[in-house]
Amino acid sequence: MNNIIVYLEIEDGIVGDVSLELLTKGRTLADQLKCKLEAVAAGHKLDGIGAQVFPFGVDTLYVADDARLAPYTTLPHTSLLVNLFKEEKPQIALMGATSIGRDLGPRVSSALFSGLTADCTSLEIGTYEDKKAGKVYDNLLYQIRPAFGGNIVATIVNPDCRPQMATVREGVMKKEICDAKFAGKTKKLEVSKYVPDTDFVIEVIERHMEKSKVNLKGSPIVIAGGYGMGSAENFKLLYDLAAVLGGEVGASRAAVDSGMCEHERQIGQTGTTVRPKLYIACGISGQIQHIAGMQESAMIIAINSDPHAPINAIADYVITGTVEEVIPKMIQYYKKNSK
Repeated sequence: MNNIIVYLEIEDGIVGDVSLELLTKGRTLADQLKCKLEAVAAGHKLDGIGAQVFPFGVDTLYVADDARLAPYTTLPHTSLLVNLFKEEKPQIALMGATSIGRDLGPRVSSALFSGLTADCTSLEIGTYEDKKAGKVYDNLLYQIRPAFGGNIVATIVNPDCRPQMATVREGVMKKEICDAKFAGKTKKLEVSKYVPDTDFVIEVIERHMEKSKVNLKGSPIVIAGGYGMGSAENFKLLYDLAAVLGGEVGASRAAVDSGMCEHERQIGQTGTTVRPKLYIACGISGQIQHIAGMQESAMIIAINSDPHAPINAIADYVITGTVEEVIPKMIQYYKKNSK
């Protein structure tokens, strides 16, 4: 049990960002463990997948190319991974915490009796000492995630069962190319060997997909509002500021739950993770759930009437005052001094 396997999410021949982020982290973990990083691609017309993933340091790419595997359906993809994992015996398996990963991960881990940690925010390699059993386990995967509503950060380990499985949300890990000229090898899987014909009982006849019009992840400037905005009317100030600065509007969970903003703009542990060049937090107290989704922003400006708000501790600049007073002045000043 010495390899790390990442399940690739593929749409129209393009590997999803969450999978590339996991490959980046997987390469780091594999270097620490001195093992191989492997990836599984399941779908149809997958000839271009290798060129997309090998630069991220993938040593082996398993390709299961069959028209019946695309688009994703639960049964065949589950059987493919379960039987492949039984054969290859990976010590770590990673998936995105997407609708697919949340459907696939628990089924695979249950079939293998391995357990799974969902929505991890960090993955590290470490040692665990079981004092009751008098055992010390080396090179375990530390699966780190907020727990109890985000009030604590839990580190979860799986000493005995393999693979150690975890899902990670998109944007939590960084996506970085390891070596543009990295040369891995491709192994084509005979689908009938891993997936019984009975698993193809469901056929997707037609799909309707509507892409989000909100691009929080890709925006260099994010202006986010929290419960302290007070009302949906005050939230319009954020849209005015975003229009002037050329940014996107985000929100904390408290603001979304109170109806001030739509869910697709939510930032944090249960929303989107962003890393903009500039993050302006307006009326956001700074609970751990929200900070987990924006703490890696290059510059953070906090606007809050509470000078002791937790978010001030991670902000580069703090403006103490009400959003109704501060934001119109920011808009006016920017218009006056920008060309």
